[in-house]
Amino acid sequence: QVQLVESGGGLVQDGGSLRLSCAASGLTFNSYAMGWFRQAPGKGREFVATINSKGTGTNYADSVKGRFTISRDNAKNTMYLQMNSLKPEDTAVYYCAARPYIIATSVGDYGYWGQGTQVTVSS
Repeated sequence: QVQLVESGGGLVQDGGSLRLSCAASGLTFNSYAMGWFRQAPGKGREFVATINSKGTGTNYADSVKGRFTISRDNAKNTMYLQMNSLKPEDTAVYYCAARPYIIATSVGDYGYWGQGTQVTVSS
């Protein structure tokens, strides 16, 4: 049974930083590309960042490029999202997701999802 568990969310002020983690179990972690998505109240789920199975390739949404960094530790079966220079518009529930090997940016391309962690940025 595949499980993805996000942690690290919370309340932070405008300009602050947070580091999200996604712990994976029940899958061969180094065979899966991983992604971060987010969903703000009243909006659809949107792509944030993705990393390939080896950690050698990444892709970011334009809205977070230069502020967020995705990484993974295959020895720990864990993915991370370092979020710097946070803005109120980054407020959302953040989800991690997994798909075999190759990175992708669409919600429908991912078969496994976590339960989400809330990030709130106050102005």
